[in-house]
Amino acid sequence: MYKSETMLNQQDHLFNLSKDVCFLNCATMSPLPINSEEKGLTAVRQKSNPFQIKTSHFFEDSLELKKLFASLIDAPDHENIAIIPSVSYAMANVTNNIKLNAGDEILILKDQFPSNYYAWKKKAEATNAVLKIVAPPDSFEQRGELWNAAILDAITEKTAVVTMGHVHWADGTKFNLKAIREKTRQHNALLIIDGTQSVGALPFSVKEIQPDVLICAGYKWLLGPYGLGLAYFSDYFNNGEPIENNWKNRAHSENFQNLINYQEAYKPKAERYSMGESSNFITLPILIESLKQLLEWTPEKIQDYCK
Repeated sequence: MYKSETMLNQQDHLFNLSKDVCFLNCATMSPLPINSEEKGLTAVRQKSNPFQIKTSHFFEDSLELKKLFASLIDAPDHENIAIIPSVSYAMANVTNNIKLNAGDEILILKDQFPSNYYAWKKKAEATNAVLKIVAPPDSFEQRGELWNAAILDAITEKTAVVTMGHVHWADGTKFNLKAIREKTRQHNALLIIDGTQSVGALPFSVKEIQPDVLICAGYKWLLGPYGLGLAYFSDYFNNGEPIENNWKNRAHSENFQNLINYQEAYKPKAERYSMGESSNFITLPILIESLKQLLEWTPEKIQDYCK
């Protein structure tokens, strides 16, 4: 993972935020850095002259974006990264590629974000699995410690999937993903993480946590545009079936003249789960620039500054 050598100081000069507003609500929607905004404006102008868009543009930004995100989350291989429009899209791909038996338990947290609830409710109903909800303690005193303990206790031989955030979107409770991962491994359960409320602001290491899936919308702590996100799929999903079939995810799609020689094979690893039109020439440059900024700052330095 990229490490910055200097301590952060105030960074408001990098944003176009109103100077009479103290904005603290990136948990709902982040502002764009000025450089990211400029990249987006340039990309919009480019669309006005579409002859400037070359074949290489369909692939180069996608590759750069995946490599940057892999670096941010400490993932060994950018081919495990998919470009997504939303958390719900990636969750649909996840649930489409998990086999459950009647009585298997899907462990979720009480009041977690709907995009990480509806897909699992539907999956449970279709397979006669059990949706097991772990509630927080009644008091906020020692809330994190007690809630984490309850999650660990709830993981048993019946658990097939644990799906949760790194922090709770509504109250900010931080979960001990490392301990939870260890417990899921003991019972051969999958760990699916919604990192939307943490990745970018909190350090996250795929090498350390080893999740089966990590999904992040881009418009919060990744400082990106709405309608664009990124997801890490572990090798467990390398041979899965995506929920849509688009040309770019198939083998040899770089050769436009060969596209009508239809391919059964997908590109390696997680590329099969990328959305159609994932080369979006306007939004990708924005998120690329924002990820470069985050890698320059590093989540570790962001945490040090905030503390």
